[in-house]
Amino acid sequence: MARTVSAGSVALRSVLAVLALGVALPAPAVTVEEVLDVPVSVKDAYGRQVDQTIKVTVFRDDSREKAPYLVLNHGRPSSPADFATMKRQRYSENSRYFVSLGFVVFVPTRVGYGESGGVDVEDSGRCDSRNFPPAYAAAADETVAVLQKAATLPFADLTRGIVVGQSFGGMTSVALSARDLPGLVAAVNFAGGGGGDPVAHPARPCSEARLKDLFRAYGARSRVPTLWLYSENDQFWGPDLPRDWFAAFVDAGGKGRFVRLPPYRQNGHGIFSGEPSAWKPAFEAFLREIGFLS
Repeated sequence: MARTVSAGSVALRSVLAVLALGVALPAPAVTVEEVLDVPVSVKDAYGRQVDQTIKVTVFRDDSREKAPYLVLNHGRPSSPADFATMKRQRYSENSRYFVSLGFVVFVPTRVGYGESGGVDVEDSGRCDSRNFPPAYAAAADETVAVLQKAATLPFADLTRGIVVGQSFGGMTSVALSARDLPGLVAAVNFAGGGGGDPVAHPARPCSEARLKDLFRAYGARSRVPTLWLYSENDQFWGPDLPRDWFAAFVDAGGKGRFVRLPPYRQNGHGIFSGEPSAWKPAFEAFLREIGFLS
């Protein structure tokens, strides 16, 4: 009588045969997390220069000799009390997801935040007269310093990469799209903006007209495609302002796509970390368009 042999049993016998011969199987890929100290030099809105080191968390696949870069910039607390509770920024779940897509991920904890510490160089002044450009310039300059450090690392490919950011970091990505960064292919903006406070003045950020003017200025100088993702119940900006900012950016010459994400709990501003399944399809479609995914 003929005997049926399952594919699973054949595979198991093959593995056992290899082990019997003393041949080592390839080790599974492991996502490595490391911390770097990176020197930065930035200026605040008052022209004061700050020189110090910041903590940068790196996530990478140890089986890849070299991978394109992804710099992930964090947001800014709306309450001064929240600064004290910030730690080294990691976004570990999303960072590991980005690694699975083929990137080496750099997450800077910028000057004035968490373990990096130092003065608040991103303070843009009074709510009715915010001076936004120096704040985002400081954050962008730190990203430049991170990439300069990355250029010395054997596992980072500086000929191709993207910048990603959440909230203040999202607008920093838009600012970086106007910079001449090495190998920059695209910028991704999650809930980007500034001056928001969902408690004191929900959906009415400080100096909104100035913020819109800055998005317009970035659009005039932007060099790469951008992806903008905002939840419809974002309590920092409301449903309408992000579309106005995007229109100002594109009208000035910027290239981009705006994606309206679904509501997330009581405040969609946190959808980047809170519900990645809501934005991953749009993000991966964008990566395919710019040549990172097949």
